[in-house]
Amino acid sequence: MVGTGIIKGAQMVGAYEHSFGALKNGTRYHDAMQGADMRGAMRNILMKAMSSTTGGAGTAGYAMVPIYVDPRIVDQSRKFTPLVEMIPRVTNQGMTADYNVVTAKGGGVSAAEDATLSESNDTYDRASKGIKFLYSVGRVTGPALAAYPPYMLAGFQPTRAGLQGSNFGPADAPNALQLEILMKARALKELEENLILNGDSSSDATQFDGIVAQQSTTNQLDLSSAALSYGDVETAIRYAFDDGGRPKLAVCSSDVLADLRKIMIDTFRYSPKDMDGKLPFGVGSVLVLQTMVGPIPVIPSMYLSNTTGAKQIFFLDTDYIEMRVLQDMTYEDLAKTNDSRKFMLKVYETLIMRNAAFNSFIDNIA
Repeated sequence: MVGTGIIKGAQMVGAYEHSFGALKNGTRYHDAMQGADMRGAMRNILMKAMSSTTGGAGTAGYAMVPIYVDPRIVDQSRKFTPLVEMIPRVTNQGMTADYNVVTAKGGGVSAAEDATLSESNDTYDRASKGIKFLYSVGRVTGPALAAYPPYMLAGFQPTRAGLQGSNFGPADAPNALQLEILMKARALKELEENLILNGDSSSDATQFDGIVAQQSTTNQLDLSSAALSYGDVETAIRYAFDDGGRPKLAVCSSDVLADLRKIMIDTFRYSPKDMDGKLPFGVGSVLVLQTMVGPIPVIPSMYLSNTTGAKQIFFLDTDYIEMRVLQDMTYEDLAKTNDSRKFMLKVYETLIMRNAAFNSFIDNIA
């Protein structure tokens, strides 16, 4: 009859089809005497079909369908740490890194035959930098240790300066403790990278002085919010050269790197593929400047400002820059006071620049 149909799936069916499906009219579907019983098959017809919502809603889905979590974890806050790997690390005994420098030499003289000769005096000075202490602390509860499955930190281990190709390798975390250790280790390395550039003991006595603080205004080319030109690069390199330096590496903000690439293309008609270079240990550079002291690879830092009027590029003679290390990264368990494991990672170190005048920098770029 019209209007008495029942929807089954996407089809309108009558009461007969709803009960008996495709069985022909007159089919004997149950006869105990003859041993015939088709009701089991008919129950499959009568049952409501199972769907993804069968069983009702669960906490994060539906009760009958489990949640499958991707085993890869991506650190969305990651930062590249090229200077941590590129600056030489040197063992250091004691709580300070001390070294001597010659600030002035007694000049040589010309004289007449058999003239009276007097000695000339050189000037020496002692420099000292205090060792600073860097920490990263983690804690994992007992239930987390029991319940966490293995994970893989995708794109976690930095292998180069953050340029060209695959720069982050995966790291396996078979349990919650290892996952926490890996994350705290990355946090400590990112702190170290930031301090290498921006550490300032005058504003925070727990920090060591970084490149910005130690360079101060020595060999500064201040553009006062003017745009960068290649002539500025040549001038800054000459500052370091005239003071005895031979810069081997340039570090700048990503915006300054983009400015330099545009200058190279517009001024010298370079194509992008002409700018590639290679630093030691597989560190890639997307720009090499040809200067009066030779080729200088440029790497961008995620810890230098891209703010117009405050951008910088540093030209560094890396032969005279060291990370002096009293104790390199060390794992240590902390006191167990409840159902958890607490630990710390620590580094004791400081940065020394034996002579800021061997370097130079361009400051306050538009």
